[in-house]
Amino acid sequence: MNKIFALFFVLILFSGNAYSQEKIQWLTFEQAAEKTASNPKMVFVDVYTDWCGWCKKMDKDTFSNPEVIAYINANFYPVKMNAEDTKRKFSFKGRDYTEAAMARAMRVNSYPNFIIMDAAMENITQYPGYREADPFLKGLTGIMDKFGRQ
Repeated sequence: MNKIFALFFVLILFSGNAYSQEKIQWLTFEQAAEKTASNPKMVFVDVYTDWCGWCKKMDKDTFSNPEVIAYINANFYPVKMNAEDTKRKFSFKGRDYTEAAMARAMRVNSYPNFIIMDAAMENITQYPGYREADPFLKGLTGIMDKFGRQ
């Protein structure tokens, strides 16, 4: 009986642990640029700030949804970028940026804000504001349909 209970406990532990590891595979901006250069794919940039309550709600509710996770990981190179970070520096297309400078260059002025870039790393649209999982997925699907799958 104890062996059956122990086996049951181990199975529950592993199945719960595997589920909890399902998450969006966030990259840095430069990692996404490197990946799309070798394997072209659209880039999804989540521009947030530390003080933004809707950004935190997006992380907690929408970005933890298994369908959202699967869709973003399958169709994009996802990037998380802090619009107020002036310390982390990187080069992009021959210019040096901080995350804050890149957010300004992308003309982001509200949070959360999502930038969709094509495989050439050119901005094609912004998708601003908090959204629950289903409307968020419908919007992303519409963007993919409009700008073509790559």
